[in-house]
Amino acid sequence: LEGGAAPMSEAYPHLILNNFNTQLGRRVGNILKCLFPIPKPDTRRVITFANDDDHISFRHHVYNKEGHKEDDLTLYEVGPRFEMRLYQIKLGTLDMKDADNEYVLRPYMNTAGQKSDAVARG
Repeated sequence: LEGGAAPMSEAYPHLILNNFNTQLGRRVGNILKCLFPIPKPDTRRVITFANDDDHISFRHHVYNKEGHKEDDLTLYEVGPRFEMRLYQIKLGTLDMKDADNEYVLRPYMNTAGQKSDAVARG
């Protein structure tokens, strides 16, 4: 394409999962791995999922060997990039209406009643 963006590679990417160390993190990492087929060894496409304080960053790169050494690599970000946060994991398939929740984000728990009880007991 003249003057425009190059077409997106259709090669299956290598995956980098960074900082998915907890039990829930390993579960999310396994879910993400299952979304992508196994790449060929010579694929130069890399997708990174990096967990930082429960926010997952997605980055898409390609790399080129620039020199004669194996370590001489140049990494190019080709996009897209986005941030996401885990909201829910359901056990089962998408078409199951009554699937159990394995994980649900609950950021705003109402603990006002619990705090007043703790103060009254103390």
